[in-house]
Amino acid sequence: MPPTLDAALITRWTRAATTALERHRAEIDRINVFPVPDGDTGTNLLLTMRAAADAVRRAVRENGRGPSAVAGALARGALLGARGNSGVILSQVLRGVAEAIAKVAGPAPAGAVLADALQRAHRLATAAVSSPREGTVLSVLAAAAGAAAAVGSDRLDDVAVAAADAAGAAVQATTGQLPELARAGVVDAGGLGLYVVLDALAALVTGRVGGELPRPPAPAARSREVLVAQRETGSAEHDYEVMYLLDGSDRARVDALRARLGAVGDSVVVAEGGDDLWNVHVHCTDIGAAIEAGIAAGRPHRITVVRFADTPREAPGRFVRERAVLMVVPGPDVADLARSAGAAVLERRAGHRPGEEELAAALAGTRARHVVLLPDDADLTGTAERAAAAARRDGQEVLVVPTASVLQGLSALAVHDAARRAGDDVVAMAEAAAGTRTGGLQVAESEALTWVGRCEPGDVLGITDGEVVLIAPDLAVGGLWLAHRMLTAGGEIVTVLLGEGADAALGEGLAADLRRTHPEVDVVVHRGGQSDYPLVLGVE
Repeated sequence: MPPTLDAALITRWTRAATTALERHRAEIDRINVFPVPDGDTGTNLLLTMRAAADAVRRAVRENGRGPSAVAGALARGALLGARGNSGVILSQVLRGVAEAIAKVAGPAPAGAVLADALQRAHRLATAAVSSPREGTVLSVLAAAAGAAAAVGSDRLDDVAVAAADAAGAAVQATTGQLPELARAGVVDAGGLGLYVVLDALAALVTGRVGGELPRPPAPAARSREVLVAQRETGSAEHDYEVMYLLDGSDRARVDALRARLGAVGDSVVVAEGGDDLWNVHVHCTDIGAAIEAGIAAGRPHRITVVRFADTPREAPGRFVRERAVLMVVPGPDVADLARSAGAAVLERRAGHRPGEEELAAALAGTRARHVVLLPDDADLTGTAERAAAAARRDGQEVLVVPTASVLQGLSALAVHDAARRAGDDVVAMAEAAAGTRTGGLQVAESEALTWVGRCEPGDVLGITDGEVVLIAPDLAVGGLWLAHRMLTAGGEIVTVLLGEGADAALGEGLAADLRRTHPEVDVVVHRGGQSDYPLVLGVE
């Protein structure tokens, strides 16, 4: 029986696509040079797909297994969790799938539904981009949609294979369609990510094993447009950027190459790519000396020489460090915690959310070329994304990890490692934040009806996910009850933040009770100083 686009297949496709993006994320990040060479396309696609997968799991658990409901949850989860341009476009692809499935009132050939989904996806994604260009993910999506419509079969496996194969060919073609890609000798990163998602579906419905990722075609003569670029780093005294791949070498000769290139020019980078392959980059005036140094060290190939255009230089001294984390915190006590963990801090006043300009100024104030922004408030995430976009337009690379609370921010900060690759670091921080459940206690000021009954003034309310889940007689009992409730799903560490004016004995007593009732759990108590919650709990 031919496969159908039912809820089970959508769920399996979501898992398979997520797994494939996890496998290829680093490579997609590495070739990300357009529209901004920020090395995060693979990371953004993976985080967006994970958000979609989480939404699918919730939909299956809560709303049953109807294909329309599951596909709708997939699209909505991707949209709400979309990261960067690539994530937004992926969300529109999945929206096309959801719309095509929702349109079907009764039994319909699954291949026709997928072909319609890709046509819709192409229209939606193109509409979402202000200035579409050839050689991007849109070109790859157009090729996949055209092949799906032209395959002449209603079978899902035939259409899925045609779409994936056409996408792979279109990815290879992107190198010759965009000067930025031709200059770097790579394919479009967003298009490659889309191919990975479509190939995951084709592999699922046919059982075929995915082959190698599409690679750039054999090099051809490059135009003047490709070989002239703006200078991004290094001294203005050097006129050319020389890049090549190097093999047939060893670490000793590579170390000697690095030293020799340092004498030839600046902005020297010699990065190991595994399998005895190195990527070499230098700014210099003597091109021959840079290439001869490579010949002495091994076998240079894929050689690219780019002349710098005469453009205004970045203000000297703007960036004094490569990496930073900026954390938005509610008070001085948490600010001290964050600073002690190595973060730059923006303190927000009680009852005040910083605006886009305030966040942008704080980002610039880090004086770091690459910044991870932790908003620590779900309602601040949109503003943080806009501030990050403004900073990127101004030449500073900023990624937002959408932490919804201070404790999620502290969890993300705890795993930050400046020595780790930037994309890997952001994924680790996002995973740590997502793995932290938070709750808090508030004191009722008036009589009210809650989900767990009527409360009176002075009652202590335990709150998680924005809902009242318990009513307690005092803060000590409420803290213990709330911790027990949050630990029913498991946990290894409980972090307690004491609010402004909260007695230190409250934290000490709660820690002692938890060590007695949950000896397997580590308990950490900090003075948070927040004004809205006398006590906040985090479980990770």
